[in-house]
Amino acid sequence: MSADLDHTIVHVRNRRAAADHVVEMLDLDPAVDYGPFAMVRLGNQAVLAFADTLGRPRAAHFAFLVEPAEFEQIRGRLADRGITTYTDPAHREEGVDEARADGGRGLYWDDPDGNNLEILTVPDGGWPTDHPRRPS
Repeated sequence: MSADLDHTIVHVRNRRAAADHVVEMLDLDPAVDYGPFAMVRLGNQAVLAFADTLGRPRAAHFAFLVEPAEFEQIRGRLADRGITTYTDPAHREEGVDEARADGGRGLYWDDPDGNNLEILTVPDGGWPTDHPRRPS
């Protein structure tokens, strides 16, 4: 038995601005309004449901697995907008992690609400043994 993530709710100050930021940086389809949410569908069909919250939003961490070419495109969009990227989730060092423990590359940045966003080219823990992208 397995379970796939269908959606997660992301509490933010401005649902439309937060959704638009993720859509723009990751080059995704525009967000769709659904009740109190701005819904952003990811490539694996999971949804980030952005919701306005009262007071200060709770910061969260979201990691997005992307192809190496997409990684470079996203990195370029972040740089073009003057958004600082970091090698680690604690933001101790600026730049890109070029030597992750499981291979691949990764970087972190904050969205406008302080959520910690990450892109990586190899999943944490490496590729499952039966995954088609796992190197031989």
